[in-house]
Amino acid sequence: MTAPVPSEEPVKKIVIASDHAGYRYKRRIIEYLTQQGYQVEDFGTDSTESVDYPDFIFPAAKAVAAGQFERGIVLGGSGNGEAIAANRIKGVRCALCWNEKSARLARQHNNANMISIGERMVSLHDVYEIIDIWLTTPFEGGRHLRRIEKLDE
Repeated sequence: MTAPVPSEEPVKKIVIASDHAGYRYKRRIIEYLTQQGYQVEDFGTDSTESVDYPDFIFPAAKAVAAGQFERGIVLGGSGNGEAIAANRIKGVRCALCWNEKSARLARQHNNANMISIGERMVSLHDVYEIIDIWLTTPFEGGRHLRRIEKLDE
């Protein structure tokens, strides 16, 4: 018997954070999501001046884990460090996304409540597609739910 798919409310509140290498895309993503009616809160950084990504990613991930935001987006040069940092927070499932398929599977199979994107790795056009898919794709539940529950134990 497969577990039921959890019901999902539409996403309204999104937190976003970046280091210096993801700052430019972050600004564009905030504009894009705001125009679509999402409430977006920016946890920094505020320039392209070099910073340490955990200083911005940890607070964003903690806000998602605490339920203050339904989803979170983090950005860096490659997105790897940001995904690793976010995943240190219990209750966060941050997927590194580099194309539409990785975004779709992050939701369908992993119920990712955060994504990480590398500004140096993905075109801005593709970033918008990745975000749209991630925000609208439902979690499949079933065998995937059992796996997610094991992660949270």
